[in-house]
Amino acid sequence: MTESDWKRLLRQIRGGYVVPVLGSQLMAGSNGAFSIQRQVADSLLDQHHVPIDERPPMPEFRELNAAVSYLIGLGKKAQPLYVDVSDIFEALVADPATLPKPVRQLAEITDFRLFVTMTCDTLLAAALRGSRPVREIVHAPKLPTDEWQDLPGNWSAEQGNQAWVLYMFGKARPAPIYAIHDEDVLEYAHNIMARGSNVPVNFLKALQDRSLLLLGCGLPDWLGRFFLRLTNKDRLSEKTRHEWLVEASRSSLPNDELTAFLRHFSEDTECLQLQSPVAFIDELHQRWMSEQGEQGPSPVKQPTPARHGAVFFVSYSRTTDAARAQRLVEALRQLGCAEGEIWFDLNAIEPGEAFSREIISGIDACRYFLPLLSQATVRREEAYVFREWRAAQDRALSLNRDFIVPLVVDDAYEPNQYAGSVVRFDTLHFGHAPGGVPNEATLGRLKQLLRDARNPIRA
Repeated sequence: MTESDWKRLLRQIRGGYVVPVLGSQLMAGSNGAFSIQRQVADSLLDQHHVPIDERPPMPEFRELNAAVSYLIGLGKKAQPLYVDVSDIFEALVADPATLPKPVRQLAEITDFRLFVTMTCDTLLAAALRGSRPVREIVHAPKLPTDEWQDLPGNWSAEQGNQAWVLYMFGKARPAPIYAIHDEDVLEYAHNIMARGSNVPVNFLKALQDRSLLLLGCGLPDWLGRFFLRLTNKDRLSEKTRHEWLVEASRSSLPNDELTAFLRHFSEDTECLQLQSPVAFIDELHQRWMSEQGEQGPSPVKQPTPARHGAVFFVSYSRTTDAARAQRLVEALRQLGCAEGEIWFDLNAIEPGEAFSREIISGIDACRYFLPLLSQATVRREEAYVFREWRAAQDRALSLNRDFIVPLVVDDAYEPNQYAGSVVRFDTLHFGHAPGGVPNEATLGRLKQLLRDARNPIRA
């Protein structure tokens, strides 16, 4: 790319007109030395006791498809493989050292608010959570109805730097709701074409209005053509938007029909195969950071919640219960809560007056208020959290439904110990989340509350 090309790209990114699409070629270890797909594939074959000398050829960045196809060819049932692969991915993502550098760099470019990932891992979401809220949109035909959501119609008008991530082929879970082989990918593509179940129509429309930066996707010919046409309003030969296809050289392919097709029918799709995706992102990151230093960061305001706000507002004492609160939030995420469905303030200091108003607005807008109760908190003589509890009690007076769901986070479950003059939750049923981790009964109740909140008839 020329200097002028870089300037135009950065200008579009800063204006919010570019969406990065991440593929498997970016998912290498933090030092770029190994393919994460290869590690998952090897672990899967190890679990199923396949000797090294009997393993199938595994093309780079397509190793998982090769391993799963091989096991199915041996007569293995597909259903357990989704569980196995999900467990392997979960263990990998839990290790911070696994996070690839280019993924971390893209997450730091805060002018990107929409992301698409063509892989099923959660590495991108993990990288984004290091600096801002994330909401995950999952396209999966068999995703439970109460877990499905789409991009809000007014997302671009919302203030703040929240990111939205679309999992085009599902998100790794211990169920057949993500793609682990080529036949899955075909089914997901067909589901979108047929406007089947759980198609994120709003997200796809947002992609059609923006330029795409395809990074290390390595899509086969048929899928590349399909995806580019899907994300364009017009025929590729008539489109007015620009796209960048940045990936490893396809010259090794016997018939690189995709590149030839794009040259003939999609002149505004720029194929950059002379520079690796990792090197491209590194330069993009350096240029964006340099420009940030010159122009100053893009203005970011604290989000103002809409009247229909988060499902759960987590209220806790920052001085005594921050770690417990973070464990509870993680448990809510495991239940399927998106970032936008949890109000959780990570600030380690008591809020200033401006943000105090935002917190009170959050209490007024949330569906359920979760006060975290500990002996260390209720013994305090003064704390901002008590203002939150009183605000929630004031709102509860006008509601004809459950609203306050107190959770004891001490190891001992003795609800009567928290019925002091400050709390006054003694008429309510207390859940138990020792250390911030909900027990089975409390987890079940939280899951039911989440379902009710997403069901417009019940809510």
